[in-house]
Amino acid sequence: METVAIPAELEAYWKQLDCGFPRVQPIFADCIWEALTALSTDGVNAYIEYARFLGKMGRGAEPILIFLEEWPSVARILGEDALPAIAECIRRMYKSPNGKAITPFLQSLPSVARRLPTGQQMQEYLTLVLEFMESTTGSIHGIHQTFASPGLPELFKQVPMLLGQLSLAGLKKWVDYGARHYSDHPERQIDYFSLQSADSRAVLQRERHGTLLADNERQLDMYLRGLWREEDQLIPYSNAFDELRQPVPYYDKLGIRLPDVYNDAHGISGIDRYRALLAHMVGHRRWSTAIFADNMSPFQRMAVEFFEDSRVEYLVMREYPGLRRIFMALHPIPAENACDPEKESGVRHRLTMMSRALLDPDHPYQNPHVIEFAQRFHALMEAGGTGTQEMAELAIAFVAKTRRQSDQLAKTHFKDTVIDYRDDNRHLWKFYEQSDDEEMFEEHRQKSADEEIKGLPPRHYREWDYNTQSYRPDWVSVYEALHPKGNAADIDKLLEKHAALAKRLKKMLDLLKPQDKVRIRYQEEGSELDLDVALRSLIDYKSGASPDPRINMSHRNDGRNIAVMVLLDLSQSLNEKAAGCDQTILELSQEAVSLLGWAVEKLGDPFAIAGFHSNTRHDVRYLHIKGYSEHWGDEVKGRLAAMEASYSTRMGAAMRHAAHYMEKQQADKKLMLILTDGEPADVDSKDGRLLIEDARQAVQELDQQGIYAYCINLDPKADEYVADIFGKQYAIIDRVESLPERLPQLFISLTK
Repeated sequence: METVAIPAELEAYWKQLDCGFPRVQPIFADCIWEALTALSTDGVNAYIEYARFLGKMGRGAEPILIFLEEWPSVARILGEDALPAIAECIRRMYKSPNGKAITPFLQSLPSVARRLPTGQQMQEYLTLVLEFMESTTGSIHGIHQTFASPGLPELFKQVPMLLGQLSLAGLKKWVDYGARHYSDHPERQIDYFSLQSADSRAVLQRERHGTLLADNERQLDMYLRGLWREEDQLIPYSNAFDELRQPVPYYDKLGIRLPDVYNDAHGISGIDRYRALLAHMVGHRRWSTAIFADNMSPFQRMAVEFFEDSRVEYLVMREYPGLRRIFMALHPIPAENACDPEKESGVRHRLTMMSRALLDPDHPYQNPHVIEFAQRFHALMEAGGTGTQEMAELAIAFVAKTRRQSDQLAKTHFKDTVIDYRDDNRHLWKFYEQSDDEEMFEEHRQKSADEEIKGLPPRHYREWDYNTQSYRPDWVSVYEALHPKGNAADIDKLLEKHAALAKRLKKMLDLLKPQDKVRIRYQEEGSELDLDVALRSLIDYKSGASPDPRINMSHRNDGRNIAVMVLLDLSQSLNEKAAGCDQTILELSQEAVSLLGWAVEKLGDPFAIAGFHSNTRHDVRYLHIKGYSEHWGDEVKGRLAAMEASYSTRMGAAMRHAAHYMEKQQADKKLMLILTDGEPADVDSKDGRLLIEDARQAVQELDQQGIYAYCINLDPKADEYVADIFGKQYAIIDRVESLPERLPQLFISLTK
């Protein structure tokens, strides 16, 4: 790990810490600067001393790292004088067999502090923890030895969510139940405190407080029928057991999905929160229409949803003005300057401000774009002719006018941007089923002044960062279009050149070609009478012998059901001459793909061909050569003849985009063939492993989607990296001049 120099003014603190973990030094300076602004002199000294203890107790670097990063913010909430009690709790865990619980305890501490911000509440929580630890540490199944509490780490993992659902008293009752019933059953104790067992969830539900849907379903049903002339089934779901992905209300043909409990919030009762949510959904059902989502980026779709949500609420409040009080109390008011555009993406922040401004004439914002679009919105609403499509156009214009470079940052500003009475808007979108049809691309294709093909608006894909073991969201922009056309006769000449090879391939293909129907004879029940067997049975009957009753036959299909995608690397290196050959790698690839396309067409398998290259993550080109709905003809041959190679190889993004089309194919098997001459690389990626690891992650994603990815690599040095990406699913062709023969043969062997 890279060593970071400690500033001279912080050297004394570093020596006092006396830490030997390499992972601590890079973050130390930032942590101390934050501590110096948040803590007193005595508080800083106590902070250093206790961090030193955590580093020396033999539990690795994780406890000291968490404490250094989190304590200053926790101290702002609880005060510095909370440290001794927390330290004592950790010491008692350290001296007991429960040392493994220290790290999850520290990880949960910031969330606990936000839920229990007073010293008294925190002390009660620590007492609860120690009592639970002591009651479940000891003998198990009557064996008098000292054992760790199995449920303690699980409790710390769940406690942020639990405190969001329970009061401190309710948490104590829930913990006491588990400790009392499972103190001598370690496996069942783990199930209880990880919320896996039925009684764990039942006790949690019993201790929750708020407005329960089950208690108010009849009242809300009458609200829908009486005020909105709507009737639908209200279906509850629970927020208690999915901490990472909190469910969001929505409606579909089966009914309206609502949280099973609502607490009072922002001065609004739980029952009024239900009323606001139902009014919002009814507004969508009454005034929203679904629009196509395929040509919109994620940011544009988000903006459309915010604007359309505001439109239906505007109409709802116009019909029932009393709802304004509830909506305005529940809608957040994000501070105008709360988002730092240098460090975080501010898209959600701007859209939440815009949403507030659309609904609240007394909004506090001075941003000229917010004011301008609020005026345009109200002008449209007053005109009375606006709908979902007009809102989409207004939203896209807002995104275009307020776009910043920092919007692409992975860290997003979320504070005061969650409008929790709104649904997930799945009803707003519809999609093209055959989205690779050539007519659609011809309709949208545009050329700039330098004739560069941009095609449809970009699709944004995530990219895997192996350094942080996480995805960078919306990191890569993929532009797609039809490949320009060339002379189809050039491909016919290539096929004539390989006529002898095509003749040999045809014999192999005839063996693979499926038979539409195969007879199944000797059936007692079937779709047709088997005349040969029926006559023989009749003769047996006339002659007094027992006739064979299996006089029918049926049929079964014996066809292949394989969808194929051929993905071609069209990077600059294909323009190089192949070793020992006068042709370029690109020309050999054209010949090989021409033979492959002819072969697959003979078999009748649905297949598509596309090429890709990239010029940084902002410009990955995906060029459609053949779509699944097209036949192998002059149009496709013309595009194949015009293939050119340029730029770089961002393979992971191209595979993800190809999978977007493959997943819509109805086939038992899906095969993606990637033809490339080198490792994934791009001009904006200095780390050579980054795009290799991303491509490896993309292959794993394809496997989860049921798509078999296979690489045909023309690079003589491919052994150094191709197995890292594709595992055993690859072939290296050292003699590139043999590619026209090897590629169709590989396809046949993979699909026979």
